[in-house]
Amino acid sequence: MSSRAAWRLETLGFRRVYRYEAGKADWSANGLPVEGTETSIPTADAAVCGGAPTCRLDDSVAGAAGRARSAGWDVCIVTTDEGIVLGRLRGDVLAAASPDGTKAEDVMESGPSTIRPDMHLRSMLKRMIDRNVDSVLVTTSDGALIGVLYREDAERQVGSLDEEREEQACECE
Repeated sequence: MSSRAAWRLETLGFRRVYRYEAGKADWSANGLPVEGTETSIPTADAAVCGGAPTCRLDDSVAGAAGRARSAGWDVCIVTTDEGIVLGRLRGDVLAAASPDGTKAEDVMESGPSTIRPDMHLRSMLKRMIDRNVDSVLVTTSDGALIGVLYREDAERQVGSLDEEREEQACECE
């Protein structure tokens, strides 16, 4: 909550008041619940896949590849111990992994593009199509991994919303 609102609550006698200085945009960008007119617009968090395998900078690529394979993923996200995204190991790098001890840091895609979970899904899908991108990492505003948004999942989600709107339009006629 804003400082002004917090101060007002304190003047009304509330004792446990917390100020959230970062603001509304940061709140929703962290995937926290919001209210209002725009809540009906689907956002990236509606189609994000959580549970992506992770590894650390000094982990072996072979170990990361094994972790990704056993989890059924074609990617391994390189993070800090706190879950902050540092890089990504894509399928081609994981497939070529050998037991030579190569570290994730040596072959990762460093600083991959990320989006926030509150990004409008339809506009993100358009961007992915325009740039021929199959997936994008979804993080909090601090860079902590939430999951991966796959284009096919976004297409499916937007497609089902379009079908639902068409059905509602037919019912109204």
